[in-house]
Parts: sequence; C-alpha cells; structure tokens
Amino acid sequence: MTLFVFFAVLAAAAMHAIWNALVKVHLDRFLSITLMTLGMGAAALVTLPFVEVPKAEVWPYIIASVIFHMGYRTFLIGAYQAGDFAQTYPLARGTAPLLAAIGGMFVVAEVPAPLAIVGILLLSAGTLVMSFRGGAHLEKLNLRAVGFALGTSIFIASYTLSDGSGARLAATAQSYAAWLFICDAFGALVLCLVFRGPKALPVLARDWKTGLFTGVLSGAAYWIVMWAMTKAPIASVASLRETSILFALLISVYALGEKMTGWRGAAALSIVAGVIALRLG
Repeated sequence: MTLFVFFAVLAAAAMHAIWNALVKVHLDRFLSITLMTLGMGAAALVTLPFVEVPKAEVWPYIIASVIFHMGYRTFLIGAYQAGDFAQTYPLARGTAPLLAAIGGMFVVAEVPAPLAIVGILLLSAGTLVMSFRGGAHLEKLNLRAVGFALGTSIFIASYTLSDGSGARLAATAQSYAAWLFICDAFGALVLCLVFRGPKALPVLARDWKTGLFTGVLSGAAYWIVMWAMTKAPIASVASLRETSILFALLISVYALGEKMTGWRGAAALSIVAGVIALRLG
C-alpha cells in the first residue's frame, strides 16, 4: 500500500465517522441509513454523464453487492430487535475485516503479509474493545444478538470482496461506484417499503437535505475505499477503513464531551498499532 493510498483510506475513515455522527437525525437508525443510501444514489445520478456504463462482466458484482447490502440491512433490523445495537453492530464491524481477509485468500487469492496480518488483528481487537468499552457488558449479549451481529459481519465482508473485485474489473472505480450507489439506493428503498411500508416515505422526505449531505459524504468515503481496493490488498484496505471508530472516539471526546476511559485509551493504542503494522506491512 503506497503512502498516498494509505492516507486516502484514513481520510475515508474520518469521513465515515463524520457522516455517522451527522446522520443522527430524529429518525431511527434504520431509516437514517436508508435516507443516507438514497442520498448516495441521488448524488450518483449527477455523475452518470461523466462515467462509463459498466461492462456486462461487471454487473454480476454490482447485483451481488446490492443483495449483500440488503442482507446487511436486514440483519441490522434483527440486531435492533435482538439486543443492544451499540454492542452488536461494533461486533460486526470488528469481525468483518477478519472475514474479508480470510475470504480474500480464496476469492481474489490475496494472502496478506505477516505484518499486515498482525495489523488486521490489532485493528479488529481495538475495534471490539472500543465498542464494548472494556467488555463490561459482554456477559449481557445473548446468542440471538451475537448471531445477527456475526451475520451482519458476513454481509459486510461479502460486499467488501464483491466491490473490491468489481471495481478492479470495471473501467474505473468511479463508474462502478456511481452505478452501485444508484442500484443500492433502489434496493434500500425496496427494503424500507417491505419493513416500514409506504408511511415511511413522507418521513424520509422531510429530511431529504440531511440525506443528500450525508449521502455525498458517505458516497465519497466509500468511493475512496473502492478505488483503494484497486491499488492495494482488499483485506488491508477493509481493515484500515475500520479506523473510523478511532475518529468517532475523537469526535465523541472533543465534540460531544464524552469521557476518555482507560479501556478506550487501550483500544485506541491497539488501533494505532494496527495502523502502523499495516503501513509497514
């Protein structure tokens, strides 16, 4: 991974943390993510005259990614209903890079360097510790909640591998991203109608400005990630992206006035060590 790609992914991680902080409108998290996804699709429509239509061999990856994203959101709903989302979702984020690394060995025949593997493990460990704030509530997790969290992580790893492979096959990462965002917005809308019904549409429409802004920010962040996966190993990029939780910590401490605990500090050190290992690997 070159220094430019490395810092580009770190910038994407920071943008990911920022849109997550901004998306907390009065909607619940499912509708907030749906609104953001629709915003990504709307923003991508503007770019269509400037990007190529994907070749026939690229469309299976886009379709697969949309399906994986729909599965991801479906399991998010299950996570909301099964347990504390603040624990189950970070569990998914922490295990997804490991699954992406394992899957990458078989799907794209990429075996991370030994130091990169250390970095992936450190980043994942730091993410998990950060999410549970020291593991004080681990005993409260029920098997159903863990199941939905791990299912979510499988879908995250799946769309990561699909998008990394598809972006490499496409003419440009930009063209792949634009068409993916539009198709994914349609999938998110269908899923929203299935789970929430037509009554959700006026609710989403009231916050369209927030959706468009966060959609542009999220879309730019994920486009950088997909572009980076055409330049560097998918597992390394996927793991480095999870430094967003470190940026989220900085936002929570310095912007929201939340407390920096010892466990959070230890988790941050683990994430930083993982970042260094990935860079050196």
